[in-house]
Amino acid sequence: MFLVGEAVVDEEIPRAGFCCDVRTCKGACCTLEGGRGAPLEEKETREIKKLLPIVRQYLPERSLRIIDEKGHVEGTPGNHATPCVDDRECVYVYFDDGIARCSFERAFLEGLSSWRKPLSCHLFPIRVRNFGQDFVTYHEIDECAAGRLRGTNEQVKLRDFLEEPLVRKYGRRWYDSFLEECRLRDGHPDPKQGAST
Repeated sequence: MFLVGEAVVDEEIPRAGFCCDVRTCKGACCTLEGGRGAPLEEKETREIKKLLPIVRQYLPERSLRIIDEKGHVEGTPGNHATPCVDDRECVYVYFDDGIARCSFERAFLEGLSSWRKPLSCHLFPIRVRNFGQDFVTYHEIDECAAGRLRGTNEQVKLRDFLEEPLVRKYGRRWYDSFLEECRLRDGHPDPKQGAST
């Protein structure tokens, strides 16, 4: 583990190759078994409530029934998550040619919303947990094997693939510091370092 700002970062993150291959995994991260959906920040529960009238049009009937019966989120303040269907897919998932996709991201991409999706989804397979300070960890699950293979084959690093959500979480200055720490750990320092001025 190494420290960037106030966050403790998993040593695997600098080295890992990763690039989502949704055609192979079919959006598995949105349908993992376990009964609990995406962890939510408190402000995200309000975003979901606000966007629900927009995203309802994308959702199957069984998901709408669960939302109407149980509410738009589950859990308690500080421990909220999205509800699930049959202890598997998030209720905000719709299926497109057999691929699980996020209704919030669809609304964002169609210009109907400025909020893309829950940050925990955007960051996956990185997870952030707070135990007095943030711990940024890499979850290497079987369902993402195709993404690891694609990242390795196409020479895409996890740290680069997740630039947008990491900047969203911590800001550009933090990400730049994080990226330099990653480069030092994999033996590829910033090429601008030491350049003549």
